[in-house]
Order: sequence, then C-alpha cells, then structure tokens
Amino acid sequence: MSTIIDGTAGITFPVTAGSASAVQASSGRVLQVVSTTLTTAFSTTTTVTASGGSLTATGATVTGLSASITPSSSSSKIFITVTIGGMNGTPGAAQAIVLLLRGSTVIGAGTGSGNRPGINTRGYSNDVNTAVSASFSYLDSPSTTSSTTYQVNLGTDSAGQPAYLNRTPDSGDSIIRPIFSSTITVMEIAA
Repeated sequence: MSTIIDGTAGITFPVTAGSASAVQASSGRVLQVVSTTLTTAFSTTTTVTASGGSLTATGATVTGLSASITPSSSSSKIFITVTIGGMNGTPGAAQAIVLLLRGSTVIGAGTGSGNRPGINTRGYSNDVNTAVSASFSYLDSPSTTSSTTYQVNLGTDSAGQPAYLNRTPDSGDSIIRPIFSSTITVMEIAA
C-alpha cells in the first residue's frame, strides 16, 4: 500500500494530474511520498559488468524493493532515497553492488571507465558474519505524468559468487547473523 502525504498541511490525500491540489502546490513542496521496505533476505549470483565504461549487465532486480509513483506534472522532480540495512559479497571472492534504476535505465550512478562500472554503492567485508550498510539519494527529472517505477538491483562482480542483501554471507541461526531491512522512498517535488 502506498502512502501519499500532502506537503502543505500533512493531510493524506491522492494527488491526481489536473487536480486543484496539484495546481496550487508551490515550487519545492512535497506533493506525494511512496515508500517500500524489504524486511526479508535476498541473494543473487547475477553479475554487474562493464565494457568501455558502459554497463553490460545490471545484476538482478531485488524483489520487493521498488516504488512506483505517478507524477502530477511532467515538470515535477522525483527525489529518491535508498537505505540498505546490510549487504555483503562472498568474502574473499566478490563484492555486492547496488544500482538504482528507473524502468530499465540506471540512474544516479558514477561515470564508468573501461571495465570499471559506474554504480550507486557497494558493500564488502572479509567477515562472513558482517554486512555493510549504505544509503544514497538522487534527484530525478522523469518528465512524465505516467506511472514510473524506481527499483533497486543487486549484483556481484564475480560470476557464480553470491551477493547478499539484508543478511550476512553466513546464514546460520545465530544472533550475530541478523536479518536487516532496506527501504526505497520516492517523493514528488513541485517544480
């Protein structure tokens, strides 16, 4: 279920294209907020690779860590924040790589060069009982009033070696190997 928040008075209401609330909003106001939290673990052996500075593989879509928003105006900005509770690659073999996508397009990532991919963030520790937390944000200009989906992808930099999200590499039943939560929040900002 999506949460929609009016930035003027804190009253929850839907903002629809052409509605009075969308017309009256002034520049910089938050028009709506959509947030999704993943509270279960995810892992993948899908790679993130680059060639000539461009990504040639973007990992796997993290099921349950996406948010869709329908901008009320094509001039609106969308502010995205992603918080990763814990991630790691395979100790001694691979790192966990996180990408933010609008549809199938990677956004907000660094500029890659050669075989070095431009990514949003990564996590790695040599300890099988450790997970690395991270957060990042990006201000997007999708220039649309159609429903737009932002998703988080996770990948590994070494084929066949898993990357983990919301858990440590060792999944044994112990208090030192907790399950974390990760969140993506998208906000429509009036232009």
